[in-house]
Amino acid sequence: MPIRFVIVLSVLCSAALAQEQFPRVETVERQPLLSQVTRLDEALQAIGSPLDAEVHAALERLKSLADDKAVAAEVQTLLDPLCLVAIDLSGETPKVTGPGKTSELFAEGWRAFLVKVVNPEGATGGLRIDSPNAAPVPRSPADAVESRWLGLESYEGQPLRTKLSGLPLEYRIVQLYSRDVGERSATLTAAVVESDEQKDAPSGSADLKFKAVASTPVSFAVTDGGEPAMAAFEIRDALGRVYPLQSKRLAPDFFFHPQVYRATGETVQLPPGSYTVRCSRGPESIHETQSLVVEDRPVTLTYDVKRWIDTAKLNYWSGDHHIHAAGCQHYDKPTEGVLPADMLRHCKGEDLKVGCCLTWGPCFDFQKQFFTGKTDDVSEYPYLLRYDIEVSGFGSHNSGHLNLLKLKDQIYPGGDSKLHWPTLGLNTLTWAKSQGAVCGPAHSAAGLTRTVGRLEGTDGLDGPHRLPNYDIPAYDGIGANEFIVDITHEVPGPEGKLVPAVDFISTMNTDRVAEWNMWYHALNCGYRVKASGETDFPCITGERVGIGRVYAKVDGRLEFDRWVEALAAGRSYVSDGSCHLMNMTAEPAGDASRKVSLGENGSELRTVGPSSVKVRVTAAAFREGSPSLPVELIVNGYVADQQDLVADGTPRDLEFDAQLDRSSWVAVRVFPHAHTNPIFAIVDGKPIRPSKESAEWCLKGVEQCWSQKLRTYREEEREGAKTAYDHAREAYQQIIAEAEPTARPE
Repeated sequence: MPIRFVIVLSVLCSAALAQEQFPRVETVERQPLLSQVTRLDEALQAIGSPLDAEVHAALERLKSLADDKAVAAEVQTLLDPLCLVAIDLSGETPKVTGPGKTSELFAEGWRAFLVKVVNPEGATGGLRIDSPNAAPVPRSPADAVESRWLGLESYEGQPLRTKLSGLPLEYRIVQLYSRDVGERSATLTAAVVESDEQKDAPSGSADLKFKAVASTPVSFAVTDGGEPAMAAFEIRDALGRVYPLQSKRLAPDFFFHPQVYRATGETVQLPPGSYTVRCSRGPESIHETQSLVVEDRPVTLTYDVKRWIDTAKLNYWSGDHHIHAAGCQHYDKPTEGVLPADMLRHCKGEDLKVGCCLTWGPCFDFQKQFFTGKTDDVSEYPYLLRYDIEVSGFGSHNSGHLNLLKLKDQIYPGGDSKLHWPTLGLNTLTWAKSQGAVCGPAHSAAGLTRTVGRLEGTDGLDGPHRLPNYDIPAYDGIGANEFIVDITHEVPGPEGKLVPAVDFISTMNTDRVAEWNMWYHALNCGYRVKASGETDFPCITGERVGIGRVYAKVDGRLEFDRWVEALAAGRSYVSDGSCHLMNMTAEPAGDASRKVSLGENGSELRTVGPSSVKVRVTAAAFREGSPSLPVELIVNGYVADQQDLVADGTPRDLEFDAQLDRSSWVAVRVFPHAHTNPIFAIVDGKPIRPSKESAEWCLKGVEQCWSQKLRTYREEEREGAKTAYDHAREAYQQIIAEAEPTARPE
């Protein structure tokens, strides 16, 4: 229900007090004054804080008065008691006068006040009302948090004008929010400015007293499958304002997105009124919006999560291998990022089973304390949180950020922080792989979306969605750049056996075509790099964790090491959560005994001579209205078969056929929502070499990457960098010699 002004006209003491405190204006032309007051009345109705009916009626009666002085006097008698302050613009500096009494606020809620403006000189600039107590809490010094209790917004929307009218008397609206319960004080400042950018306008101030009364506790009852759960709630009032106020939030509620996460038994405080609450629990849930009416007694909001799918029951466990507890949209004051328990709440609220929280440049020396080499103790099965490293903001980050998962030691030898790390990514990977880590580039498309040319002779070879395409990227960013070199290398693993330097390419959080195009060309060169899904929360986006996901198949109890090993083995698919591609298999047509499951036994299917291969997958998708989505069989980067999937959330078993006359990789995708990892079909024991042009594209990439990254390597690492790049050149030249020309799509 709206917050109403309360005034009893028969009690004149408030008016008398206001008349004593506030300056009076003797004469104003009645027509423009009443026009401004009418707009004020309409604006108050628009924001849900209408004038008391008696005040409204009294203002209406003034329209029949012909005397300017009488109208001005009555307007001030009616409206001054509703004012928080009066601002007198008669001098060089605005004079701000308070009401001489304590004003009442709602804790965790908004209240509207009027502001009286006395403007004898006819100023027509913008009126800036502010308060040091309304400064943001995020990124504030720790000792300033307590004093920054106030939220303040000047209402300048329709039907009010954004700037002063120039009338000798007018009224504006300011809305105040209190974070806290109890007595508080604040300084209110006022200035007239010609533009929002003006910083040096003379200002006046007044010290005000407030008493914030407690709002109503709203409890949550959240269940998922009959069990208590955590979920996301985006709470807005009729004006669209978000609760709790974002600028006053500290962890575990993050200030840079509107939702908060609450579990059964937890609460928020809301003032009386009507609200809409958007409820969700990750992309596997069916989002719903509830209406909530809050009065003066505690109330409970009940949310029973409705799912369209539960992949964990099918042994596919969602994860996001790239989230952060510090840096980007996180604050470094009053604390250096947030704590493990805060990050786990967000994972639970988005039903993200595995969260890889990566320590990186910002707040590195504070956040590194949370690395243990195992899942964090705050984990609550099946929600697992583990700290590892993203090489970003230090070391080899200029040649492409690296995600290092399942580390045993988090600090590169030679120091205890971040400044001594190598600048050649391959050196970092060599160290990480020696301890059994699972590694891949971050935000892969960074540096791959701008192009510097095209591989000659490839006109007409681009596939649907420009996948694959043969434009040469600039390699001028921090994504899968040095990746083009590193995938050609093997380095010693924990027991000295050579293993690939790179396990996966990150997908689902940058340009999809650039991500998948790089992956396709690498696969066409025979490099069995897998795809994983990430968000890079809250850097690429602060919307929520788990926007980009990888669903890894783990039978039985979920454990982090088993999950990340499934990721490295490709026993997984990547998705934005709206589409799922499970249980992929491939077999020679008519010979089910030789069926190969994705991620098992190297995902390798061996055949003798050209073969017809049958590929099966269980697919499900959910979109409003249940439109059909094309599910495509991909062979060596091109569409070989296609079926339509009704996006009603029902899992359906799909079959595809492919005729393979050469060693190939096969996968299934729904562009741009989901992609399986590949099964490798080996014909006559030959390596996968289906595209000479892909190898030539990669070789061009090595040269372009060298031209951009050489300057980023320290002098003492440049000889090693040259050797690494020369190795890649030789590898691609050898593949070019072995490969067949790309089979042009029909």
